[in-house]
Amino acid sequence: MNKIAVIGSGTMGNGIAHVFAQHGYQVSLIDLSADALSKALATIEKNLDRQIKKELITEAEKESTLKNLTTFTETEAGVKDVDLVVEAATENTDLKLKIFKNLDEICGPNTILATNTSSISITKIAAVTKRSDKVIGMHFMNPVPVMKLVEVIRGYNTSNETTTIVMELSKKLSKVPVEVNDYPGFVANRILMPMINEAIYSLFEGVAGVEEIDTVMKLGMAHPMGPLQLADFIGLDVCLSILHVLHEGLGNPKYAPCPLLVNMVQAGHKGVKSGSGFYSWNHGTKDLVVADRFKK
Repeated sequence: MNKIAVIGSGTMGNGIAHVFAQHGYQVSLIDLSADALSKALATIEKNLDRQIKKELITEAEKESTLKNLTTFTETEAGVKDVDLVVEAATENTDLKLKIFKNLDEICGPNTILATNTSSISITKIAAVTKRSDKVIGMHFMNPVPVMKLVEVIRGYNTSNETTTIVMELSKKLSKVPVEVNDYPGFVANRILMPMINEAIYSLFEGVAGVEEIDTVMKLGMAHPMGPLQLADFIGLDVCLSILHVLHEGLGNPKYAPCPLLVNMVQAGHKGVKSGSGFYSWNHGTKDLVVADRFKK
C-alpha cells in the first residue's frame, strides 16, 4: 500500500491523514469544503509543531509529512488509483451508506474501503457495495496522532485477506490493532458509552456534581480524565448517536440515553466543539471550568 485517501477533514479525518502522511504514505484528504480543508492543514501543521516541541519528530520530518498531503474537493479525483480509502465523515448512517455506494462505483476493483465509524454496522455499510469482502472498520481513537489503538472491525463478509492487510498496515503506523467482530458499539463504545451515560444519569439524579463525578473516576479508578470531560471531548452529539445505535441494535433499555444528554444536544451544548457541555470551553484557560448550568 502506498496511496491512501481520507474522506472528511474534521478532527478524526485530519488526524488520520496526519498519521498516514507522517509514515510516508501519499495521502489524498477529501472534503466538500475548501475552507474545511484549509483548517485541517492548519491543524495538522500545528500538531506537527507540537511534536517537534516534544522532540518526537524533526523539522525535516514535518516538511516531509506536509509534502505527502494533497487536498481535494472532488471525491473521484481524490480516490484515483488509491489502495485504501478511510471514510471519516460525520457519524450518520445515511451519509455513510451514500458515501460507500459512491466509492464502490468510482474506486478501482482492488481498493479496500474502510470506515472510521465508532458504532455503525460494517456489514450494513458493506451491503451497499459490490465488494463486501473489501469493506472493513478502522476505528482510530482521538487524538489520532497520540492514541495507539486501532479497533479493526470485520463485517460479516470481510475477507481474511482484507483483515490481515489492515492489521499489518495499522502496525506500520505505529499503532496497536485489535480485531473485533461487527456488533453494535464494537468493543470500545459498547463498554465506554454505558459508563458515560451512567455518569450523566448520576449528575441528572443529583448523586454528585460534575467535578465530583469526574474526580471519583480519575482518582478512584485511575482514569486519565473523567467521563463527563471525556464526553465533552468526544462530542455529546456523537455520544447520543452511539447510544441510539446500542439501544436500537441490542434492544436493552440499559443503553437508553439519559434525558439530560438528549436535552443538552437538542439545546446545542455538544461539548468542546460547541464551546459548552458539562464544562465551559470558551474561557481562555487550561483549567477546567464547570458550565454555569451545573455550578452549585
